[in-house]
Amino acid sequence: MAIGASLRIRIHLAAAIISAIPAFHAVAHAASPEPDQVSLSEQTISWSTVKYATSEENGFVSGSLDNNTIVDRKFRARVLENRYLKVVLLPEFGGRILSIIYKPTGHEQLYRNEVGVPYGMTAGVFYYDWLMVYGGIFPTFPDPEHGRTWLKPWDFKVVKESDGEVTVSMSLKDDFAYAAAPAQFLKGATGIEATYYVTLKADRAALDARVVLKNPRREAVNYEYWTCTTLAPGSDPKNPKTTGGAEIIAPIQAYSTPRWSANLSGGDESAGAGRSRFEKLRHFKNWPTMGIAYAAPDMQGGSFWGVINHDNEEGIIRVADNRVTPGLKMWTWGFSSFANETDARKDPNEARPYVELWAGVSDQFFHRAQLPALGEVSIPETYSPTVGMGNVTHANENILINLSAAASGVDLQFFSIEPATPLRVTLKRGDAILFSDTVKADPKNGNHISATIPADGSGEQVRLTIATTEGKELIAAETNIK
Repeated sequence: MAIGASLRIRIHLAAAIISAIPAFHAVAHAASPEPDQVSLSEQTISWSTVKYATSEENGFVSGSLDNNTIVDRKFRARVLENRYLKVVLLPEFGGRILSIIYKPTGHEQLYRNEVGVPYGMTAGVFYYDWLMVYGGIFPTFPDPEHGRTWLKPWDFKVVKESDGEVTVSMSLKDDFAYAAAPAQFLKGATGIEATYYVTLKADRAALDARVVLKNPRREAVNYEYWTCTTLAPGSDPKNPKTTGGAEIIAPIQAYSTPRWSANLSGGDESAGAGRSRFEKLRHFKNWPTMGIAYAAPDMQGGSFWGVINHDNEEGIIRVADNRVTPGLKMWTWGFSSFANETDARKDPNEARPYVELWAGVSDQFFHRAQLPALGEVSIPETYSPTVGMGNVTHANENILINLSAAASGVDLQFFSIEPATPLRVTLKRGDAILFSDTVKADPKNGNHISATIPADGSGEQVRLTIATTEGKELIAAETNIK
């Protein structure tokens, strides 16, 4: 093993500090767990809402709202499950991923509204001139602000079902239009066909999804597409919500706001030209009120964003090619939605504690993109939990890492999306090896490796490589020594 005897190394696995390097080999060669399998099942779920009524076109019926009466609605859900995840899909209400429970901790990663409350009626903000939030992750198109399909039933289909993988699809065609839609929305049907593929594989602690948008017309179509995520990682599955320790994790330096949300930027320094530094607003506790913030100018190719709950250091991160979805829209009801939260059944209201992050094919709402004649857009996404990580600096569909270095040493936290696969972790400064050994990922507590940087070394960067023990590189990253 190419590590000097005088080099101090700290490794945290299974919440323990392991200083004896041979222990790694014992962990790596431990008996393999039973083979994982993926299952698909059905489940009837119930959701409560206050009493209201809609027209055949989904417009809100004036005078129908009764906040004093709560009613239950039944839905047919599909459940995908493997060793690490239990995922609930709800095709018939918006084609959404409603729940992701991370089994090693037993915690929910997504927000889910206990009691739905219609709001925004006749405000001219939403396509049907009202909205009601359920939660989860769902596709929105062909308009912004939750689009046209958030309350529509999507067609469900099993694409592949085996012990090693289940892939299903939820699909819908925009062949309808609401005659009374507010003026800023598209008029008429676009004809765009949307299919949302969701895949869960054996031995994989992340959910893979892919949105495919097709334009069957022989002329280009103006549209918007946004994936809406309502995030509440590390939550009680019976009461999922974003708590005071939540931080938005995104590799952006600045954000902008619409004029009506300018008060959000009061705590952050100006970054020039209507932009603010993305520092204080990262933290849910610093949101003074509800509002919108956009990555400025956009995600600039950054491959991930999400939320980490620092109350228990659990997170949920979306990994994607954000050259396809360069837009990042951030929204909350303000920290008061958590600090002043009331009983949803005794005081039903729309302002609830969750962080809503959106991935868009354009940089902001009402900045339309164009789908070419007979064109197609494919948006692959991976939704990965994290444990034991205070931040994410690099991510891909294999590994999420938090890598930093100072003069005294290098610090690495990582989450492996295939935890059962033994890994080879190498940290180098120039030609000097700071750490190199086989590591077995801990899916419950996360993984932490620290190594001292010798004072006589050269080079201003530390390079990390994580590979399989057979030599297949899973992720590589560099960080400057501060």
